[in-house]
Amino acid sequence: MKILNYILTALFVTFAVVQYNDPDPWKWIFLYLFVAAVSLLAALGKYNKWLLLIGLAIFAVEAFRIYPEFQNWISDGMPSIVDSMQAESPHIEFVREFLGLILCFLVLFFHYFQFRKSQIKNL
Repeated sequence: MKILNYILTALFVTFAVVQYNDPDPWKWIFLYLFVAAVSLLAALGKYNKWLLLIGLAIFAVEAFRIYPEFQNWISDGMPSIVDSMQAESPHIEFVREFLGLILCFLVLFFHYFQFRKSQIKNL
């Protein structure tokens, strides 16, 4: 599990680094570095329940905020999101953000599950 957590740390640091050209880079750099930090702490065996719960709440709220745009993209037949951003296709940014938030949420949920498992094991 330790190796997986180090891989997640490196992956999310990489995600943060490539956000410099995003329309709102500091938000995404912070969010990805947050997940990287949680993954690094998990690799070191240091879970923080409140950090995990706050992170899960933040990512869930942000995903629900963007979800209507994601739903519109699905209703439009799921046009490609690998094109470059253009004014006539704003769905690209919303879908990419939504999927990024879901990925972050799933990783934090994985860490929370691991934390709970370690708590039960220590009983």
